[in-house]
Amino acid sequence: MGKRIETAYLAGGCFWCMEATFQEIKGVISVDPGYSGGHTENPTYEQVCSGRTGHAETLKIMYDPGILSYREILNIFFAAHDPTSLNRQGDDVGTQYRSAIFFTNDTQRRIAEEVIDDLNRSGVFGKKIVTEVTPFKNFYTSEEYHKRYFMRNPNAPYCRNVIRPKVDKIKRNFFLYIRKD
Repeated sequence: MGKRIETAYLAGGCFWCMEATFQEIKGVISVDPGYSGGHTENPTYEQVCSGRTGHAETLKIMYDPGILSYREILNIFFAAHDPTSLNRQGDDVGTQYRSAIFFTNDTQRRIAEEVIDDLNRSGVFGKKIVTEVTPFKNFYTSEEYHKRYFMRNPNAPYCRNVIRPKVDKIKRNFFLYIRKD
């Protein structure tokens, strides 16, 4: 019997940042940047950046639930970006950078709502979480040059100044989840 694989679709601002974070996590089989939640079929990066497609920069995360639960993925997701910032992450502004969870079933929806409620009650962010929890409709894989961006460009200024601190934060706060290979 082969291992079970499940899929999570998460948008947390720039997909380069989020992809780099999840590539480090045990139980993650693949991370694919792309676009989700909008109305334009097969959008390009330029179209999504215009803000007129309705899509958000999104990750398709395939994972082994025997190693990593959906709840654990969401805890890492919330720690990797600012879920209290509406339609922006840092200098990236627009609905394409919104925080969103695109659930594929009622269990994912319920867990997402529970995690958000728990985080809001804890006051950990100091503000209310604005992450949308919405049914999954579509996912379009990004252009090839976006894939594994951080791994291919570790010394680019954006990678050094924006992505590296986020990856380091996740490694510190979720060290038990970091791949050792």
